[in-house]
Amino acid sequence: MRAPTAIETARLVLRRPHDEDVEAMFERYASDPEVTRFVGWPTHESLEHTRTFLNFARAEWDRWPAGPYVIASRDDETIVGSTGLAFETSYRAATGYVLSRSAWGRGYATEALGAVAALAPALGVQRLYAVCHVDHLASAHVLEKCGFLREGTLRGYAEFPNLAPGVAADVLCYARVFRQAGL
Repeated sequence: MRAPTAIETARLVLRRPHDEDVEAMFERYASDPEVTRFVGWPTHESLEHTRTFLNFARAEWDRWPAGPYVIASRDDETIVGSTGLAFETSYRAATGYVLSRSAWGRGYATEALGAVAALAPALGVQRLYAVCHVDHLASAHVLEKCGFLREGTLRGYAEFPNLAPGVAADVLCYARVFRQAGL
């Protein structure tokens, strides 16, 4: 099964990114150092960095049942962030999200992540996980609200290039496990 190219929630539309999204993505969140502080990729310094991400997203959608989604407001279609599924195997995927500052504190992260988590089992995902920096308590709270269980702390696990380039930081690991029928 393939994921839908768009998912509607009460206030958002999660949709497959398009080349025309490059400027909005760059301006609204990918180039903002405060927004990208706790993500695992460097703050975008040019539109070319965002175009590189769009090429990556296209390749993920071609290879797997799903990939990155942009998050847009249902009201005016303004792009406010991104989320999605990053498949590692046919049954295991990672997820996460990033939101523009203007979208913080509105419950959009919970709404978007909840939609992605609801989609995952229909695509054959049995383990959906996410990691967040140990100091990013707001993200940990969103994961818990979306039904992810904290499995523990992974020491020296991931680089956060906008905090400390080249240094593997500790992360909190959260997961949801979906049991397949008959197992």
